[in-house]
Amino acid sequence: MLPTSFIPVSHLRETPAVRVDADQRRLIHMAASILLDYPTPERYEHFHLIRSELAAANLPTPVAQELARFLDAPQTHSLQELEKHYVSIFDLKRRATMYLSYYLTGDTRKRGTALVRFTEAYRAGGREVARQELPDYLPMVLEFSATGDAEIAGHLLSSHREGIELLRTTLESAGSPYAGLVAALCMTLPAIDQATKERYLRLITDGPPAEMVGVTAMGPLEPFTFGENHGSR
Repeated sequence: MLPTSFIPVSHLRETPAVRVDADQRRLIHMAASILLDYPTPERYEHFHLIRSELAAANLPTPVAQELARFLDAPQTHSLQELEKHYVSIFDLKRRATMYLSYYLTGDTRKRGTALVRFTEAYRAGGREVARQELPDYLPMVLEFSATGDAEIAGHLLSSHREGIELLRTTLESAGSPYAGLVAALCMTLPAIDQATKERYLRLITDGPPAEMVGVTAMGPLEPFTFGENHGSR
């Protein structure tokens, strides 16, 4: 299929906030963490267990339907198909990256500071990153939300909501079943306000910043702070 010059208006829709309890939110975020990560053979073997856990959780219908868009998609029927699709979407599109701070900072000198803030947020929740991955990697943030401090994780996700919405829109436009996972995630977050919506629309128009500086130019580092009861430790 040839690329098009337009994004359908339906793909610009706002995902509604859906009421879920804390246990349901943790389950959704843990499932999305695994399913949005690169499909290694080990992860792929757990897909049927994830499907069973989600089915048994009696999730709200809109969320369950979005998750099923991925789990029931033809692209997920074999590991080889899924690997090929994953690379074509997430490795080759600037507007479909899993690295949340990239949407706001691109490859500018601010990126390093943004990455440090994710690390400080994890430390504020009593965790250290043990994986060879950048700390703003969406599956990692979702794992932290599911197994760590959900309040701090919620702040990280909400403060990068416009990037998550751009990711969802890009996946929708590409016809990717991964759009269902991101849509389900968005449904567990608060409804976006007008300011976030405007930033989201600007991201669609302009894309992430393109200044090529490199992530090592961190500049002054500011510790993560969140509310009155959380801080860097």
